[in-house]
Amino acid sequence: MTIRLYDTSARLIRDFTPLTPGRVSIYLCGATVQAAPHIGHIRSGLNFDIMRRWFTYRGYDVTFIRNVTDIDDKILAKSTETGEPWWSIGFRNERAFNYGYDVLGCLPPTYEPRATGHVPEMIEMMRGLIERGHAYAAEGNVYFDVRSFPGYLALSNQELDKLLQPSGEGETGKRDPRDFAMWKAAKPGEPSWETPWGRGRPGWHLECSAMAHKYLGEAFDIHGGGVDLVFPHHENEIAQAKAFGDAFAAYWVHNAWVTMSGEKMSKSLGNSVLVSEMVKRWRPIVLRYYLGTPHYRSMIEYSEDALREAESAFARIEGFVQRVVEKAGGPVEPAAEVPPAFAEAMDDDLGVPQALAVVHTTVRQGNSALTADDKEAAVARLAEVRAMLGVLGLDPLDEPWAGADHGDDLHGVVDSLVRLVLEQRQAARARKDYATADAIRDQLQQSSLVIEDTPSGPRWELGPRQAHN
Repeated sequence: MTIRLYDTSARLIRDFTPLTPGRVSIYLCGATVQAAPHIGHIRSGLNFDIMRRWFTYRGYDVTFIRNVTDIDDKILAKSTETGEPWWSIGFRNERAFNYGYDVLGCLPPTYEPRATGHVPEMIEMMRGLIERGHAYAAEGNVYFDVRSFPGYLALSNQELDKLLQPSGEGETGKRDPRDFAMWKAAKPGEPSWETPWGRGRPGWHLECSAMAHKYLGEAFDIHGGGVDLVFPHHENEIAQAKAFGDAFAAYWVHNAWVTMSGEKMSKSLGNSVLVSEMVKRWRPIVLRYYLGTPHYRSMIEYSEDALREAESAFARIEGFVQRVVEKAGGPVEPAAEVPPAFAEAMDDDLGVPQALAVVHTTVRQGNSALTADDKEAAVARLAEVRAMLGVLGLDPLDEPWAGADHGDDLHGVVDSLVRLVLEQRQAARARKDYATADAIRDQLQQSSLVIEDTPSGPRWELGPRQAHN
């Protein structure tokens, strides 16, 4: 058994060998909290949640760090624009991100450090870089000297002479326009901390190098994030950390975007689809299926039709699970191991689409067993399906989904109303008024309810919603 991952720095799929046998250390660039999250933001956390679950299934002890950038240019600009304190904006949106991760079933990180809580570590790193000749102070700012680090731009495969380094306002005193800011001089009205080089605040990149060092040490296994972070953020992290003396990350793994009309979903483009709004319209487990089942390196083009397809596909899985539980007369525990074909797909760069195909094949086999009234085979297939869904965080019988699939309290209300209508349908069937009985069933189906007549009486479940013009 060998897990293989696409390493951005090597530009190929590599066998994964942990630095410490039996342990995996992961650092994921998390939220920048100037605004509430859209589903593109949460996709990254969800993809790495699946990675973490697979490593855990394979027997590794996983340390998972996901940071929070609670101070940067964007947050301060939002504060100036709205008049709301920067720390208030950050805290509110940090809670919104955590809600997004939680509602879509992501496991909590081992640690979730904030940038503002690690200024002493940043000062220590800057001091070391200045002493080693890799950084310099100028007019209250501290810059990294990119020409001092020969490996700069290896991750993004760029040429230094052709580089256009993004710069922020107030970045004065640079020796070279391509040098990047690790620390920014204080401006009137902005938050600041005292340093040996004057009062100021962190630049964007320094926090992650400092926090990875604090929580994972000089070397760790995997650094993750969205593909848009390769440059400048991850490139600059590498320069800081390695110039400081750290080996830093052994593997670099990047997830692709969620797009709308071919463009990256982003706050600045105004095409965001907020998680808080999406979960009002779609069940969270369906959103997880939609965002988590494409390959993590594949772009997802957002559309309502694609979400309806995901809803329909998951409904087929969920319907099978419910039918077998009813047939078995009680809970069916997950199998101890996933099927070999599922494991092979997941080992190969987290091949979730291929792994999901194994799930659907097993569901079809289970449905065939139900049709043949082969209870033992149906239960065995459900045990396998539950094991596979558990790895993907999609088991409807597991936390956090169990008992909450259709909205806890609302499900009970709907169930009572549906059963009342079904009693009317049964009464119509008893008096052989099949036209009325069929009309009631059809009306329920138009409301996205699927009615199935079983030997123990009619049962209902949510089916795929109808498209409305």
